[in-house]
Amino acid sequence: MWEVAELIPTKDEMIKALEERQGKKLQEKFSAATVAVCGLGGLGSNISISLARAGIGKLILIDFDRVDITNLHRQQYKASQIGRYKADALSENLKEIAPYTELEAHNVKITENNAVRLLKEADIICEAFDVAEGKAMLTNTVLESIPDKFLVAASGMAGMGSANNIKTRKVMNRFYLCGDEISEVAESESLVSSRVMLCAAHQAHMVLRILAEKLDT
Repeated sequence: MWEVAELIPTKDEMIKALEERQGKKLQEKFSAATVAVCGLGGLGSNISISLARAGIGKLILIDFDRVDITNLHRQQYKASQIGRYKADALSENLKEIAPYTELEAHNVKITENNAVRLLKEADIICEAFDVAEGKAMLTNTVLESIPDKFLVAASGMAGMGSANNIKTRKVMNRFYLCGDEISEVAESESLVSSRVMLCAAHQAHMVLRILAEKLDT
Protein backbone atom coordinates (compact mmCIF):
# COMPACT_ATOMS: atom_id res chain seq x y z
CA MET A 1 0.00 0.00 0.00
CA TRP A 2 1.31 3.48 -0.88
CA GLU A 3 2.19 5.96 1.83
CA VAL A 4 0.03 9.10 1.80
CA ALA A 5 3.05 11.26 0.97
CA GLU A 6 3.61 9.31 -2.25
CA LEU A 7 0.15 10.28 -3.47
CA ILE A 8 0.79 14.03 -3.25
CA PRO A 9 1.69 15.60 -6.62
CA THR A 10 4.94 17.53 -6.86
CA LYS A 11 4.88 21.31 -6.89
CA ASP A 12 5.67 21.32 -10.61
CA GLU A 13 2.79 18.95 -11.30
CA MET A 14 0.39 21.13 -9.29
CA ILE A 15 1.48 24.29 -11.10
CA LYS A 16 1.22 22.61 -14.49
CA ALA A 17 -2.31 21.47 -13.71
CA LEU A 18 -3.28 25.00 -12.66
CA GLU A 19 -1.73 26.47 -15.79
CA GLU A 20 -3.76 24.10 -17.94
CA ARG A 21 -6.97 25.39 -16.37
CA GLN A 22 -6.13 29.05 -15.81
CA GLY A 23 -3.37 29.86 -18.27
CA LYS A 24 0.35 30.29 -17.62
CA LYS A 25 0.42 34.10 -17.43
CA LEU A 26 -2.54 34.29 -15.08
CA GLN A 27 -1.18 31.52 -12.90
CA GLU A 28 2.13 33.33 -12.57
CA LYS A 29 0.24 36.34 -11.17
CA PHE A 30 -1.69 34.15 -8.73
CA SER A 31 1.46 32.35 -7.59
CA ALA A 32 3.25 35.64 -6.93
CA ALA A 33 0.42 37.12 -4.86
CA THR A 34 0.00 37.42 -1.10
CA VAL A 35 -3.55 37.72 0.21
CA ALA A 36 -4.57 38.35 3.82
CA VAL A 37 -7.86 36.95 5.12
CA CYS A 38 -9.05 38.71 8.26
CA GLY A 39 -11.58 36.54 10.07
CA LEU A 40 -11.77 32.80 9.37
CA GLY A 41 -15.44 32.04 9.88
CA GLY A 42 -18.07 31.37 7.24
CA LEU A 43 -16.65 33.99 4.91
CA GLY A 44 -12.95 33.73 5.62
CA SER A 45 -12.61 29.96 5.65
CA ASN A 46 -14.42 29.68 2.32
CA ILE A 47 -12.46 32.56 0.79
CA SER A 48 -9.22 30.90 1.86
CA ILE A 49 -10.09 27.56 0.32
CA SER A 50 -11.12 29.15 -2.98
CA LEU A 51 -7.88 31.14 -3.16
CA ALA A 52 -5.73 28.15 -2.20
CA ARG A 53 -7.38 26.08 -4.93
CA ALA A 54 -6.64 28.87 -7.41
CA GLY A 55 -2.95 28.66 -6.56
CA ILE A 56 -2.43 31.90 -4.65
CA GLY A 57 1.20 31.93 -3.55
CA LYS A 58 0.75 33.00 0.08
CA LEU A 59 -2.18 33.37 2.44
CA ILE A 60 -2.02 35.32 5.69
CA LEU A 61 -4.71 33.87 7.98
CA ILE A 62 -5.84 35.93 10.98
CA ASP A 63 -8.39 35.00 13.65
CA PHE A 64 -8.29 34.79 17.45
CA ASP A 65 -11.30 32.46 17.73
CA ARG A 66 -11.57 28.70 18.17
CA VAL A 67 -13.72 26.23 16.22
CA ASP A 68 -17.15 25.68 17.79
CA ILE A 69 -19.76 23.06 16.98
CA THR A 70 -22.08 25.83 15.73
CA ASN A 71 -19.49 26.76 13.10
CA LEU A 72 -19.57 23.44 11.30
CA HIS A 73 -22.67 24.06 9.16
CA ARG A 74 -21.06 26.90 7.17
CA GLN A 75 -17.34 27.01 7.96
CA GLN A 76 -14.61 24.85 6.47
CA TYR A 77 -13.68 22.89 9.59
CA LYS A 78 -14.10 19.31 10.73
CA ALA A 79 -15.88 17.99 13.82
CA SER A 80 -12.52 16.67 15.01
CA GLN A 81 -11.17 20.25 15.06
CA ILE A 82 -13.66 21.64 17.59
CA GLY A 83 -11.79 23.62 20.23
CA ARG A 84 -8.74 24.35 18.07
CA TYR A 85 -7.70 27.80 16.97
CA LYS A 86 -9.27 28.50 13.59
CA ALA A 87 -6.05 29.78 12.03
CA ASP A 88 -4.26 26.54 12.92
CA ALA A 89 -7.15 24.26 11.96
CA LEU A 90 -7.70 26.00 8.62
CA SER A 91 -3.97 25.88 7.87
CA GLU A 92 -4.09 22.13 8.39
CA ASN A 93 -7.03 21.77 6.00
CA LEU A 94 -5.47 24.01 3.38
CA LYS A 95 -2.26 21.99 3.44
CA GLU A 96 -4.28 18.95 2.36
CA ILE A 97 -5.85 20.91 -0.51
CA ALA A 98 -2.91 23.03 -1.69
CA PRO A 99 0.28 21.70 -0.11
CA TYR A 100 2.56 24.26 -1.75
CA THR A 101 0.65 27.40 -0.80
CA GLU A 102 2.64 29.33 1.80
CA LEU A 103 0.60 29.92 4.94
CA GLU A 104 1.14 32.45 7.71
CA ALA A 105 -1.26 31.87 10.61
CA HIS A 106 -1.94 34.39 13.40
CA ASN A 107 -4.05 33.38 16.41
CA VAL A 108 -4.68 37.00 17.37
CA LYS A 109 -7.43 39.58 17.27
CA ILE A 110 -6.67 42.19 14.64
CA THR A 111 -6.88 45.74 16.00
CA GLU A 112 -5.98 49.28 15.02
CA ASN A 113 -2.66 48.75 16.81
CA ASN A 114 -1.50 45.58 15.03
CA ALA A 115 -3.32 45.71 11.68
CA VAL A 116 -0.62 47.45 9.69
CA ARG A 117 2.07 45.10 11.01
CA LEU A 118 0.01 42.01 10.21
CA LEU A 119 -1.11 43.19 6.77
CA LYS A 120 1.88 45.07 5.38
CA GLU A 121 3.06 42.18 3.17
CA ALA A 122 -0.36 41.55 1.60
CA ASP A 123 -1.22 42.69 -1.90
CA ILE A 124 -4.94 42.30 -1.23
CA ILE A 125 -6.82 42.21 2.08
CA CYS A 126 -10.13 40.39 2.60
CA GLU A 127 -12.36 41.61 5.42
CA ALA A 128 -14.40 38.66 6.66
CA PHE A 129 -15.66 39.63 10.11
CA ASP A 130 -19.09 38.98 11.65
CA VAL A 131 -19.25 42.12 13.77
CA ALA A 132 -19.95 45.56 12.30
CA GLU A 133 -17.47 47.29 14.59
CA GLY A 134 -14.67 45.02 13.41
CA LYS A 135 -15.59 45.60 9.78
CA ALA A 136 -15.53 49.37 10.24
CA MET A 137 -12.23 49.26 12.13
CA LEU A 138 -10.45 47.23 9.47
CA THR A 139 -11.88 49.23 6.58
CA ASN A 140 -10.91 52.55 8.14
CA THR A 141 -7.43 51.30 9.08
CA VAL A 142 -6.68 49.99 5.61
CA LEU A 143 -8.04 53.04 3.79
CA GLU A 144 -6.25 55.49 6.09
CA SER A 145 -2.98 53.74 6.99
CA ILE A 146 -2.18 51.43 4.06
CA PRO A 147 -4.15 52.93 1.15
CA ASP A 148 -1.92 51.24 -1.43
CA LYS A 149 -3.55 47.89 -0.58
CA PHE A 150 -6.67 46.52 -2.26
CA LEU A 151 -9.51 45.81 0.18
CA VAL A 152 -12.33 43.35 -0.56
CA ALA A 153 -14.96 43.53 2.18
CA ALA A 154 -18.40 42.06 2.85
CA SER A 155 -21.75 43.45 3.93
CA GLY A 156 -24.97 41.43 4.02
CA MET A 157 -25.16 37.68 3.49
CA ALA A 158 -27.50 36.50 6.24
CA GLY A 159 -30.98 35.02 6.01
CA MET A 160 -32.89 33.22 3.25
CA GLY A 161 -32.95 36.05 0.72
CA SER A 162 -32.40 35.40 -2.96
CA ALA A 163 -28.92 34.35 -4.02
CA ASN A 164 -29.23 36.88 -6.84
CA ASN A 165 -29.10 39.74 -4.35
CA ILE A 166 -25.46 38.96 -3.51
CA LYS A 167 -23.37 41.28 -5.68
CA THR A 168 -19.95 42.94 -5.88
CA ARG A 169 -19.71 46.72 -5.96
CA LYS A 170 -16.67 48.92 -6.49
CA VAL A 171 -16.82 51.54 -3.74
CA MET A 172 -13.66 53.39 -4.70
CA ASN A 173 -10.41 52.83 -6.55
CA ARG A 174 -9.04 49.99 -4.37
CA PHE A 175 -12.10 49.12 -2.28
CA TYR A 176 -14.73 46.52 -3.22
CA LEU A 177 -17.80 45.43 -1.26
CA CYS A 178 -19.58 42.09 -1.66
CA GLY A 179 -23.01 41.07 -0.36
CA ASP A 180 -26.55 42.38 -0.45
CA GLU A 181 -25.59 45.33 1.83
CA ILE A 182 -28.88 44.84 3.70
CA SER A 183 -29.18 41.65 5.73
CA GLU A 184 -27.39 41.96 9.06
CA VAL A 185 -26.93 38.85 11.18
CA ALA A 186 -28.50 40.48 14.22
CA GLU A 187 -31.63 41.36 12.24
CA SER A 188 -32.15 38.09 10.36
CA GLU A 189 -30.96 35.81 13.18
CA SER A 190 -29.77 33.25 10.66
CA LEU A 191 -26.62 32.39 8.79
CA VAL A 192 -27.28 29.90 6.03
CA SER A 193 -24.33 28.01 4.59
CA SER A 194 -25.20 28.48 0.92
CA ARG A 195 -25.71 32.25 1.14
CA VAL A 196 -22.58 32.84 3.22
CA MET A 197 -20.58 30.77 0.74
CA LEU A 198 -22.00 32.83 -2.14
CA CYS A 199 -20.69 36.02 -0.59
CA ALA A 200 -17.34 34.37 0.11
CA ALA A 201 -17.16 33.27 -3.53
CA HIS A 202 -17.79 36.85 -4.64
CA GLN A 203 -14.91 38.02 -2.46
CA ALA A 204 -12.53 35.32 -3.64
CA HIS A 205 -13.42 35.92 -7.28
CA MET A 206 -12.89 39.66 -6.92
CA VAL A 207 -9.43 38.96 -5.52
CA LEU A 208 -8.63 36.86 -8.59
CA ARG A 209 -10.03 39.56 -10.91
CA ILE A 210 -7.84 42.19 -9.27
CA LEU A 211 -4.77 40.01 -9.78
CA ALA A 212 -5.85 39.54 -13.39
CA GLU A 213 -6.00 43.35 -13.65
CA LYS A 214 -9.73 43.29 -14.29
CA LEU A 215 -10.63 46.05 -11.88
CA ASP A 216 -14.30 46.41 -12.77
CA THR A 217 -16.89 44.29 -10.98
